[in-house]
Amino acid sequence: MSETLHGPGALRTDPMPAWTQHHYGGIETVALANIDVPVPRRGQVLLRPRATALNNGDIRLMRGEPLLVRLAFGLHRPRQSVRGMDAAATVVALGEGVTGLAVGDEVVGELPGGGGLARYAVCPAARLVRRPPGLDPAVAATLPVAGGTAWQALELGGVTDAAAAGGSPQRVLVIGASGGVGTFAVQLAAGRGAEVWALCGERNRGLVESLGATRSFDYNAVQPGSPELGEGRFDAVLDIAGTAPLRMLRRLARVGGRVVLVSGEGGRVWGPIGRLAAASVLSIGSKRPLRPLAAVAKPDVLAELVGLAVDGRLRPVVERRFPFAEADAALARVADGHVAGKVVVLAE
Repeated sequence: MSETLHGPGALRTDPMPAWTQHHYGGIETVALANIDVPVPRRGQVLLRPRATALNNGDIRLMRGEPLLVRLAFGLHRPRQSVRGMDAAATVVALGEGVTGLAVGDEVVGELPGGGGLARYAVCPAARLVRRPPGLDPAVAATLPVAGGTAWQALELGGVTDAAAAGGSPQRVLVIGASGGVGTFAVQLAAGRGAEVWALCGERNRGLVESLGATRSFDYNAVQPGSPELGEGRFDAVLDIAGTAPLRMLRRLARVGGRVVLVSGEGGRVWGPIGRLAAASVLSIGSKRPLRPLAAVAKPDVLAELVGLAVDGRLRPVVERRFPFAEADAALARVADGHVAGKVVVLAE
């Protein structure tokens, strides 16, 4: 592909390869094609992704489920036809009004709606954080959505740094501890001095314990309500799996503790809306409230995560790296629903 600069910060290229979809559905709707290079608007930059990490959100958008999401992302087809919300990338052109970044800068950030599974992508400059030279692009790409969600879940759950606060260590239960968000939540909670208990698949118990979990349980044998977990033992419960009955989740928390609902299952149309509404009703006047999490892109949090990863205090788990030519297989792996950590697609 040829690249030619025309004027300051402007880039013109031939059509670029991208994994695109033109209607909602499964993996069969995604195909490699040549499309126009996006043009950065005011406040945006044009990026060349070096690595793109995939999330469950990419699969939900690919399928257009629950149907409610289509109100925001396109009724009949996704407005953004390219999946991939997390990217470590090189800045190749600046839109009007962008300051603080320059062509050639290495950055990491969350792309609104996607776009990472392409040769080029656009992103608001305000969402981007510089990637230090010592941080592997594939590792950096895992941080924005999954790492940011885990961080915000702990904040909503009231999990603080025990040593800094001068208090006793908190006990935190992570349900769904071996996935992308879960592996970050375990590490971040342990890093704050918490005693972490984890529910995950049997084959991943060693992994989550290596990340800082004090105790782990096979979710096929132990669930909320099982005697192994008891009642009223936890200062915070992070429900990432999203399937346990709400009343059972609430009984796990001590008085004054919180249950954070990171995700939730539901019907094809409304998704987790009913579950979240029920949680709000159950929390009225409760001393063990259920708190739904609506995670958003927070560059300041991402900068903290980058720093922790560079220092070695955070170890993102990358299950597998796929070449760009096999991005459809990478999406299929995430859609399978049993990824330990993250799946990353590397640019050519």
